[in-house]
Amino acid sequence: MVMEKLRILFLITDLGKGGAERYLVDLCKQLQTINTVDFIIASLFDNNQYEAETKDFNIVNLNFQTFSFRRKNKNAILKKLLDDFKPHVIHTHRFLGEFISSYYILKNCVYVCHGHDNMEQFVNFEWKFLFNKKKLIQWLEKRYLIAKKYSKVETHFIANSKHTYDFYQKVLSTKLKAKVHLIYYGFDFEKFFNPEAFRKELEYPIKLINVGSFQPKKNQFFLVKVGIELRKRNIPFKITLVGDGALRSDVIGLIKENKLEEFFELTGIVHNVNQMYSSHHIYIHSAWYEPFGLVFLEAMASGLPIVSLDGKGNRDLIVNDKNGYLIYEQDEVEFVDKIMELWHNREKYLEMSNYAQIFAKQYDMKKHTENLIYIYKQMG
Repeated sequence: MVMEKLRILFLITDLGKGGAERYLVDLCKQLQTINTVDFIIASLFDNNQYEAETKDFNIVNLNFQTFSFRRKNKNAILKKLLDDFKPHVIHTHRFLGEFISSYYILKNCVYVCHGHDNMEQFVNFEWKFLFNKKKLIQWLEKRYLIAKKYSKVETHFIANSKHTYDFYQKVLSTKLKAKVHLIYYGFDFEKFFNPEAFRKELEYPIKLINVGSFQPKKNQFFLVKVGIELRKRNIPFKITLVGDGALRSDVIGLIKENKLEEFFELTGIVHNVNQMYSSHHIYIHSAWYEPFGLVFLEAMASGLPIVSLDGKGNRDLIVNDKNGYLIYEQDEVEFVDKIMELWHNREKYLEMSNYAQIFAKQYDMKKHTENLIYIYKQMG
């Protein structure tokens, strides 16, 4: 007898550069190797920055239109997709993906809301929201989801870090709290694994790398302060900042203001970041909020120890003095001290590099995917 394939519909805002998007692409690449699973990605907006990796995926553009509280919200493309594909699982990523999933409810379907961060729309009501239009609308969106979806069909929530798990335990109802699962990300370990990491020589300049979008929470301005401190100590260094975003020109301005142009390289978005990791010595991270941080696993798989500010979610990944250092205050002096502590002790550096790779391997996407499929079936 031929077994029916497990049909999974993923709903996501788009496939731009970001941790949630990278995770979904890697997950789907692994799902392609499993002949008992079929999947479709429904993207609310037409923005795919992984075209080479997703060329064999079934991706449907939903052409999402602005939501209104005053009328019935519809999406004909999504409705047809649900009717034709008949998913067993609807797994949403990002808040808009979760929101559009409430338009049409399938009674015999497993619903999964993936919390890639602490979605601010779920914050509990405070009276001050009455004087803040954005906060008020977000709270109304939560009420809409409760009325249109959560009161009608069982929904499971995935938190990708202990910090996010605790957040959902605070903001969800007692009934929904019981449906929150802590499931860490998986990633393509082999893509980033550098078998030659143990051969790396610690020769000046120190090559430091950071990957992330240029937005306030990523806090690349702090890395300019790190550069100032390194120069003050007459330490030859090079800091590579990978990514793009609204604050990129402001960071460039601060670099120029401090005459640090020769010490910084801003690459923009790159598609071979795995190769870039292997040519650097240490991964540095400055975000004051990081829901999880796939980049940490990628860098560790490449054999790079980590020096990072505390971003809450990354506490699950940084084992102090084993695969890196977590700095709890925005103190560039302490940050540079940890960089130099690694640099001046090759034996320590290689120990941490080796442990980083061992640590990262436990998050390999193959194992993660098998576990996720098992959990889907348990949810059903």
